[in-house]
Amino acid sequence: MKKVTLLLSALLLLSACHPFRAALYEDDLALPLAEDQADTLFFSVSLEYAKKGLPQEVLDQMNGTILTQAFDLEDAPGTVEETAIRYRENLIDEYLMENGAPEKEGVRTWEDHLEGSFTENYKQWKNYLLSYYSFRGGAHGIQTLSQIVFDKNTGTALTEADFFVDDYAQPVAALMQEQVRNTMQADDPELAELVELEAIVPNGNFSVGKDGIQWLFQPYEAGPYALGIITATLTWQKLQPYLK
Repeated sequence: MKKVTLLLSALLLLSACHPFRAALYEDDLALPLAEDQADTLFFSVSLEYAKKGLPQEVLDQMNGTILTQAFDLEDAPGTVEETAIRYRENLIDEYLMENGAPEKEGVRTWEDHLEGSFTENYKQWKNYLLSYYSFRGGAHGIQTLSQIVFDKNTGTALTEADFFVDDYAQPVAALMQEQVRNTMQADDPELAELVELEAIVPNGNFSVGKDGIQWLFQPYEAGPYALGIITATLTWQKLQPYLK
């Protein structure tokens, strides 16, 4: 028993001495379409990734998921720098190909901005938030927010099925719709009328914290662009009947 206690104490001390640390990859670019034109490709990346404080295989698992989702990859990613540079080069090629013809009319300025960071820790879970803004001409650009929940013990990205019992979707959706309707009616009754409540359902874009589970809905996912990103948050108490 004494040896076990000493071992646990040593592990706790080691963990305290080497807490989790994230590193930041940053890059930005302003590439004019041509010397005599104002049209420009604006590109930036600010991406946190797991660096220290957990077993290497856990860090690698987290970073693989972050890169795959951040850069919408179909193949396995390389290092953070390799993956980001490949994305930038492909974006430049696409921008020049789409806009390089002299006869092309209209706005030829593009924006592509990606940010990612670790957010709240709760129990054995670590949340990550990706923000992506894209403008390809037209009335406005589009911003999306995507959430990832990691198990700190394995580095695995969790799904709703890891938290909920079978047949949870319909009753949880009803609770989400009630929360969104009540919150939006209190904040702005006119905008509340624009929400497509039937689209407020568990969508896999969630995070977990001390206050419960939060889902995000992108522009146009549950209503017109004017609604922006819609948030649905349910407390652990309300979700209790449907949790594993």
